[in-house]
Amino acid sequence: MTAPSASTPLAESLAEARKRLADALSAAGRPATDAQLLAVSKTKPAALIREAWHLGQREFGENYVQEALAKQVELADLDNIVWHFIGPLQSNKTRDVAEHFAWVHSVDREKIARRLSDQRPEGMPPLDVCLQVNISAEPSKAGASLAELPALAEAVLAMPRLRLRGLMAIPAPGEGMDAQREPFARLREALEGLQARFPEAPLDTLSMGMTNDLEAAILEGATLLRVGTAIFGERENPR
Repeated sequence: MTAPSASTPLAESLAEARKRLADALSAAGRPATDAQLLAVSKTKPAALIREAWHLGQREFGENYVQEALAKQVELADLDNIVWHFIGPLQSNKTRDVAEHFAWVHSVDREKIARRLSDQRPEGMPPLDVCLQVNISAEPSKAGASLAELPALAEAVLAMPRLRLRGLMAIPAPGEGMDAQREPFARLREALEGLQARFPEAPLDTLSMGMTNDLEAAILEGATLLRVGTAIFGERENPR
């Protein structure tokens, strides 16, 4: 496939998302390289991911294991593509994720972490993981509580095939910038607490912020923005 024209809908939306990120970083007084877009490609066809890759996007986030594995096979010829698993993870899916992804953002309990570590192939680098925090304490959402976080981090740091990189959260929707920033600020403070407690750990990642709250997340230190709609458009067949 040849590189896509700069006038395609995806080229235009990706360029606009990149501009939003750059403008947000500038407004926050942060370096232009301080955060990057993680293109959330769940339910989108492999052809769109291929087009985004030709436009320079390398980091892609998937929520559904079997769907992601099929795309990975179809896109195996693309160099330097980085697959992030960002959805809820069940025990019966950990082996596939451990074997086929570079990152997992949704580790919320020790059992899942231990399975990922035990099932990560020896020939691969350690699996980069974020601990998912239920920052808004919503009963319907997965994630460890802030109180559970230190013990979970300590356990994961002892697992040889995992590399704990930081925290992830999906806050409850907030109206206005201040309301959006508040849970992101608490997640940043939680990461700062872990950095002080575990100074030797590579805790450098805040996976927070999506299409509707990207600017608020950047103001509170986000390093990975999980952006789907602003890049690929609305999902045609949401699950």
